[in-house]
Amino acid sequence: MSNLETEPAEIVSTGGDDISAAIEILTPRDVPLGGPRAMGVRRTLPQRRRSLIGAWCFVDHYGPDNVSVTGGMVVPPHPHTGLQTASWLFAGEVEHRDSVGSLALVRPGELNLMTAGAGISHSEVSTPATTALHGVQLWIALPELTRHQAPRFENHVITPVTLNDVTLHVFIGSLAGQTAAALGDTPLVGAQLDLPAGAWIDLEVETSFEHGVLVDTGTVSVVGTPVRQNELGFVEAGGGRIRVANTGHTHARVLLLGGEPLGEQIVMWWNFIGRSHDEIIAWRAQWQSDVIDGTDAGGRFGHVAYHGAALPAPALPTVRLKPRD
Repeated sequence: MSNLETEPAEIVSTGGDDISAAIEILTPRDVPLGGPRAMGVRRTLPQRRRSLIGAWCFVDHYGPDNVSVTGGMVVPPHPHTGLQTASWLFAGEVEHRDSVGSLALVRPGELNLMTAGAGISHSEVSTPATTALHGVQLWIALPELTRHQAPRFENHVITPVTLNDVTLHVFIGSLAGQTAAALGDTPLVGAQLDLPAGAWIDLEVETSFEHGVLVDTGTVSVVGTPVRQNELGFVEAGGGRIRVANTGHTHARVLLLGGEPLGEQIVMWWNFIGRSHDEIIAWRAQWQSDVIDGTDAGGRFGHVAYHGAALPAPALPTVRLKPRD
């Protein structure tokens, strides 16, 4: 998914934000994907006070969205560098096309993982059969070692398991004895947890990982702290166990995202993740000249077989991209 903000904020992170609270609640902000009838998303990451959880750097949570009202998801071709996109749906279906030739459907229970590396472009459009759209779009920052790799696309069907009445879909990394086919370029974990009313689970986690628990539905506590619907509860590294409990009377669903702190400075602007102001400026210029102006559609970002025009980059900020306090 593209960041469709017309004035995207630049974010520079050292990969180890210094927040001392054991459980920190991150509340979402609403971001429209397009015009006045557009589908909206709830963005809990990045924020001014926290830009990363492990290498997870972007969390957009959307739906349940009535496609007949909003028109669903229509995101024309747009570029990415230096990251992976992880698409995970609860309901609906999205068609994915990219410049390495992939044509795939994003469906519930399947992970679509796109590695941008040195550069890729893609489009995302909900299918005509979709009446309701509900899910998350996640970005993962790539480390210096692999951020210039060739782009690629993967699809993985996730087999759920049930522990203590809790159903887990582990879609990246390892958790509760389950290891996903997708492992990530840095140590990561990503999983969906479905908890019946009154259910709880103690998750044995890597002590070097920091974690975030995003509440999709239900009344949930994380390590004894209430986390409301659409909020993300951040858990510092150092503990070996995280208890997630459904304290309500209806079904609850959460996402657990975690990983080792990236430990590298990144600059994120629009759909690019780099290491400097100059990298971001160069990539934007290349996208505009090669794809939008049509100079070389086979350049860094390639070509997407799409029925309409690609998405132009927003205007650059008037100052150099730099760290924030």
